[in-house]
Amino acid sequence: MAQFLTIHPDNPQERLVHQAAELIRGGAVAVVPTDSCYALVCALGNKKSMERIQAIRRLDKHHHFTLLCHDLSELGTYARVDNAQFRLLKAATPGSYTFILTATKEVPARTMHPKRKTIGLRVPEHAIVSAIVAQLGEPLLSCTLMLPEDDEPLTDAYDIRERLDHHVDLIIDGGWCGTEPTTVIDMTEGTQLLRAGKGDVSLFGF
Repeated sequence: MAQFLTIHPDNPQERLVHQAAELIRGGAVAVVPTDSCYALVCALGNKKSMERIQAIRRLDKHHHFTLLCHDLSELGTYARVDNAQFRLLKAATPGSYTFILTATKEVPARTMHPKRKTIGLRVPEHAIVSAIVAQLGEPLLSCTLMLPEDDEPLTDAYDIRERLDHHVDLIIDGGWCGTEPTTVIDMTEGTQLLRAGKGDVSLFGF
């Protein structure tokens, strides 16, 4: 049975943030709110927890996981970013964007795209997940909480508990997150729009 924490979306309670971070550090698969849908997350280095997320979502090895980073400096540790890319990223973060970038050696190989050696990264504009990542001191490995049989992401923490209580270890109720996914920008070769979502595409000239 999953632990269920209700955390204030604007002023997260420090004690609960610490509790959540310790559970994730210890191997928990968690459901957390972001600025674009709820997400399934786990510690970056925990292979078993990643495999549990893959099983819940029925993901194949080609699915891009996303690293939820605290800020741009952390993002730069896990992806190769040149000066031009950095300026674009600075203008768009924090926000509802996922950037596909070439991964550095800091990223576990199993989390990358197997052929392209790329990884999705983002800096969400949401106080709860930002506080948890800061407490952990490293990014969270994540993917959108959309179950295989559904057409839209799950949005209500109590519905999430009803359906995933025995599949995850922690559910954080941070209120309504919406169902619109992030805008996805591939920056590995130029700047390509892969998906228009919640993030404003005009920042990138689309």
